[in-house]
Amino acid sequence: EVQLVESGGGLVQAGGSLRLSCATSGMNFADWSIGWFRQAPGKEREEVAIISSRGTDTRYAESVIGRSTISSDNAKNTVYLQIDSLKPEDTAVYYCGALWGLVASKAMGISWRNWHWWGQGTQVTVSS
Repeated sequence: EVQLVESGGGLVQAGGSLRLSCATSGMNFADWSIGWFRQAPGKEREEVAIISSRGTDTRYAESVIGRSTISSDNAKNTVYLQIDSLKPEDTAVYYCGALWGLVASKAMGISWRNWHWWGQGTQVTVSS
């Protein structure tokens, strides 16, 4: 069974940084795209960044380009999301999801409803 477990969320001041972790199990890392999504209260879940092909293919949403880095530790089957220069509008529950069979360049733009597996989420709150 595939499992995704997020960690690393918390309360941070605007301008600060966070690194989120998504530990995966039950999957062949090479066959999946792993994506970070976020959902703010009253809003639709939106993609933030996606990685695939053991870290060789990455894509970012416009809202985080230039201040975020998605990476993977293939030995640990773990994906990380580093976000710098955090803004209050980054406040949301951050989820990692897994999509089988598409690389990141193809997975970007696929609705979160079509992703196959999800973690439980981790809250990120950015204070102004």
